[in-house]
Amino acid sequence: MRIVSPGHVAFAAILVALGIQGLIKGDFTVVWAPVPDGVPAREVLVYFCAAVSLASGIGLLWRRTAALAARVLLAALVLWLLLWRIRGLFVLSFIEGTWSCGATLVMTAGAWVLFAALATDRDRQHFGFATGDRGLRIGRALYGLGLLPFGYAHFANLKGTTSLVPDWLPWHEGWAYFTGAAFLAAGVAILVGVCARLAATLSAWMMGLFGLLVWAPRLAAGSLNAFQEGEVIMTLALTAAGWVVADSYRGFRRSGG
Repeated sequence: MRIVSPGHVAFAAILVALGIQGLIKGDFTVVWAPVPDGVPAREVLVYFCAAVSLASGIGLLWRRTAALAARVLLAALVLWLLLWRIRGLFVLSFIEGTWSCGATLVMTAGAWVLFAALATDRDRQHFGFATGDRGLRIGRALYGLGLLPFGYAHFANLKGTTSLVPDWLPWHEGWAYFTGAAFLAAGVAILVGVCARLAATLSAWMMGLFGLLVWAPRLAAGSLNAFQEGEVIMTLALTAAGWVVADSYRGFRRSGG
């Protein structure tokens, strides 16, 4: 096995889970949704996305296939970003469009950082701009950009954000404002390179704590609806991607190739 960081394992594991879920449900999982109903060959795309998730998740855990898996996943996510998320900025509501784009940017960032770390000599020869330190910088920048819509959504949908704050915490609106500002600050810090490592680490922790404090109690109580179940999975996926990016600032073990 070729593991470059703990986040690498978490990211691969959530991809495997997403792939299995997509194959069982026969529908797009949260990482790939939304896709318009009238899209040609939509069912084929559903299983394509599920297969990419499952195969790349498994492939990332094995030395001989890790670089290929990262390459395929990165290509699929970049293509998805260009085909659906950029389009969504113009056809969806501003909150939904920017949030979906941000989520895909964060997942793409995780894939790009892993590709940069796992790249073989052949990858570095043909895709030099996407590997090494330059590739890491691109991946981190995408992560920073992806955090900005999360922060914006906390302010634009203040009522919805406030409703998710656990009852035992005081000053619900204050927490909504604080977390929104924290996402915005982290995104800007990563983009400009000021306290970027701290920003990446704290943003990943914040997403993880959101899952622990908000979704875990509701999951245990069995009070989640279908939409919220998807949000739980998305939170796990984004946390794993953020973990990968945060790990990159501490240095990866170099892969051979």
